Amino acid sequence: MAHEHGGHGHGSPEKMRGNAFLFSVLLNAVFVVVEVVYGLAAHSMALVADAAHNLGDVLGLAPAWGATVLATRRPSARRTYGFRRSTILAALANAVLLLVAVGGVAWEAVGRFANPGKVEGWTVLSVAAVGIAINSAAAFLLSKGSKGDINARGAFLHLVADAAVSVGVVITGALILRTGWMWLDPVVSLMISVVILVGTWSLLSQSVDLALDAVPPHVKLQEVKSYFESLPGILAVHDLHIWAMSTTECALTVHLVTGDAMPQTFLRALSHHLEHKFEIHHVTCQLESRESADVCRQAPDEVL
Repeated sequence: MAHEHGGHGHGSPEKMRGNAFLFSVLLNAVFVVVEVVYGLAAHSMALVADAAHNLGDVLGLAPAWGATVLATRRPSARRTYGFRRSTILAALANAVLLLVAVGGVAWEAVGRFANPGKVEGWTVLSVAAVGIAINSAAAFLLSKGSKGDINARGAFLHLVADAAVSVGVVITGALILRTGWMWLDPVVSLMISVVILVGTWSLLSQSVDLALDAVPPHVKLQEVKSYFESLPGILAVHDLHIWAMSTTECALTVHLVTGDAMPQTFLRALSHHLEHKFEIHHVTCQLESRESADVCRQAPDEVL
């Protein structure tokens, strides 16, 4: 059996992304508190719903930032993979917490239809405008490290979408000032709740899949298998498994049946191609001769 690591070092680009994540987390955390305080003071459920939305940013960005930190922790005799999987558990917990939060916001918004109350349109407009600036600034910081980093790219797109939601809240505040239609506030808060629900449900399903060792969504198992089968000297492929080590790294194990002895450079080249072609960083490969493959207990697809 042979084993190779992809060459994913932790140099200055990772540190810069980590700093961008941390700054975005702190900025959004402060703004969540501001939105809740002013949302309650202005009797605006739209602002409170947007605060829940931005809380989703904090809960989503925090594990992403944590992934960049935990990736630098060395494995131990007890935790041979280090603490990478904790980012998946954090994402799962965050999804559940967000579902509870959005349920509370939606319940309160429905109650506001019977008794809308007076909403301070200028407060709603002003605070939401600050939200646009904050989300845009955070997105700009992450955009510099989003190329080639799925984790940073996802966070960047999330922040851009949140800036768009804040634009909707600004428009709501302007319409309330112009028309006096207080029912717009609970309507918009319900619309934001639906946006959060859709995004959170996706996060929940992906987190559950990763926690159960499903193939990460950016990797197609059949494409990886076809790649192995296309390699010169490879006669058969079996016991292929791909799973997430964290929210940013995935691992692979496989048995490859060979006709002849493979060159010394085969495994290193294989690891390099898997990392750059499929973003698989941790590769364990067992090479088997044609004769030994006939007795391999892991050969059938239904056997783990």
